[in-house]
Amino acid sequence: MRDLLPSVHDRLLYACAHATGCIAPRREPLAAVPLEDPNALRAALSMTMGEERTVVVTGTLDRRLVLIQQPSGQWTAADLSGQPHGSRAWPAWTAGHLTVTDPDSWLSTAPLTPEGQRRLLRPRLLLASLYHPEHFPLPRFPLAISDLARAARSTLLGQVELMDMQLGFGLDDIVDRVRDGVEVLGVSVTFGQHDLAVRLLDAVTALDRPPLVVAGGSLTARNEQILLDRYPNLLICRGAGEPTIADVLAHWHGDLDVGQIRGIGFRGTKRSRTVLPINLSRRTATVANRSQTDMWPELDLLDRTFAHRGVAQLESSRGYTNYCSFCPRGHKGQWAGARPDALPWLLRQMGAVFDRHPDLNRTIYLVDEEFIGRGDDAVNRALQVADILAQTGFTWETSCRVDQVVRPDRDRAWHLDRGHLWRGLVERKLRRCLFGVESGVTSILDRFNKETTGEQNALAIRTLTALGVPPRFTYITFDQLMTAAELRQTYAFQGRTDLLLQPQAQLCVEEIIDGVHDERWVAAHTTGRPFYTGISYLLVGMEFLIGAAYTRRAEAAGLTGRADPSMGRVEARYADWRIGVLARRSQLWIDRNFALDYTLKSLEKILTGRPYAMVRDLRRLLAAQPERTQRQMFRRYCPAQFRRACPVADHRRSRSAPAARTRFARRASAAADRPPAVPPIDRDP
Repeated sequence: MRDLLPSVHDRLLYACAHATGCIAPRREPLAAVPLEDPNALRAALSMTMGEERTVVVTGTLDRRLVLIQQPSGQWTAADLSGQPHGSRAWPAWTAGHLTVTDPDSWLSTAPLTPEGQRRLLRPRLLLASLYHPEHFPLPRFPLAISDLARAARSTLLGQVELMDMQLGFGLDDIVDRVRDGVEVLGVSVTFGQHDLAVRLLDAVTALDRPPLVVAGGSLTARNEQILLDRYPNLLICRGAGEPTIADVLAHWHGDLDVGQIRGIGFRGTKRSRTVLPINLSRRTATVANRSQTDMWPELDLLDRTFAHRGVAQLESSRGYTNYCSFCPRGHKGQWAGARPDALPWLLRQMGAVFDRHPDLNRTIYLVDEEFIGRGDDAVNRALQVADILAQTGFTWETSCRVDQVVRPDRDRAWHLDRGHLWRGLVERKLRRCLFGVESGVTSILDRFNKETTGEQNALAIRTLTALGVPPRFTYITFDQLMTAAELRQTYAFQGRTDLLLQPQAQLCVEEIIDGVHDERWVAAHTTGRPFYTGISYLLVGMEFLIGAAYTRRAEAAGLTGRADPSMGRVEARYADWRIGVLARRSQLWIDRNFALDYTLKSLEKILTGRPYAMVRDLRRLLAAQPERTQRQMFRRYCPAQFRRACPVADHRRSRSAPAARTRFARRASAAADRPPAVPPIDRDP
């Protein structure tokens, strides 16, 4: 039995035979079980072996560990990867509690103490994701809780279950599952889900035996104090959740004090009814991204995501190379990349799930904040990841900063190297890449701390499109500190027809890198389309997120109002009320059309070929309407002196303009302060 067996299903049958002394009479449940789902695997083993035997399925997908109780009281331990038990990095708690008698084999007898059995089976950990279908109709593979599941299973502590409201579960289902004996609840909460989080936490904290609850996600990082005020026993995850969830399980077993759990915010003292509490909140240190080389997910919910016509997501890196002033994502940390050599086995497993859904577009969405990153090996690493994706049969999309294309402080050789990189990524099946341009006005970019310039962005857009990179661009049209002159420049930049160039596949990289600086060359190769047709969401206004540097600057200017926990933001007005009026009216257009546009975007993710091109054309058509709306607003509602600052083609007054301006002046502050009805525009690929 020391030889590697041909399949995981064969190893399961051998494990059953080892535990019982005979071949299992019922093989059908094991032959059909999806191996990426350990709970389904445990159910199939129990059906095969009989309910009287205790069966444990633990460990990560690449090193799944099965333990089956023998009639003698001993245990059979099977590593379904086929690797010898001795090659596993066993958690420290297993010493003295779980001993493999034959560490050189994947299959062995393993004495297990009662405490060891207790640790393998408890706590029952439920990881849940929340969801508003009216905001985002297309399910996405729940990467956050899937990453946490891998970290939890690597400890071999407890049993892990995942529930995602995208996939047909409701809040009542989650509460019922908790009531059924869940001892630790992890909740992932993002923008627009504060109401769901409150309803869930209210329900579970009111139970007779409430679980230990840890909440994480972008929104909880913004609303940490609000949540801790309402739920003093809650743990808030403040960084990458893998170290935190591992420590939470150890804490549940008494191995760690709460103050030793990495990366959390919590209440360090109890409330006093007579003395005003001071600094009740405490925080523990987070773990740097560079210290976490394993950021891969478990795949329990991938098949179910595909059954709901959803899409597959992965991360190949985490964190930022730059911190924009409007994006308070310190909890995301500095940029660090995962080891690409761990990617092939995961993509093979994902490919097996894709095979069950042959009608799905085989595209992986890398939701990296910055795909390429920094460092001497950045280019080689990016190409290695792209090679693996292409070789395993996937197209892919991701996100990058424009300074991965053009950098004024670098020489021609650097730009040629990046040109070859981008063309190489397209050859390796890069389907689209999102770039957060955010503005074409240097003074605005400085305010945003983008560390780019308007001219740099223009050159990057030209370079990418000429190289044949299919781009998506995000752009913040309005911000509260904007001046009339900046709005004029913004409008002009969005209307430029010298940025989106025809792909020049017949030209070498050198000609393109040099050509984008030559206006005559650009004029000969332009598509003639205005830049706004390449912006994913036009007319978007600035979000004042809690804790952002931009928010603090606006607060100092007296522009901020009350906090809005539903979006983790602060309400704010515009320094120039006229821009606030335009931003508010633009937001009304977005609110009205968001569901349609996001549905079309969702269809793009799952389509290919001619249907994909048709949806792309429809989105371009939809994108043209906001520009017309913006032009009409400038023409009708702006005072003459403000209108002179805006490059509208026709400055003639409409007869209703004076009265309209009067009405707008009366309502300006209220309109500008009113928050948008939809969540922040997502910038994921």
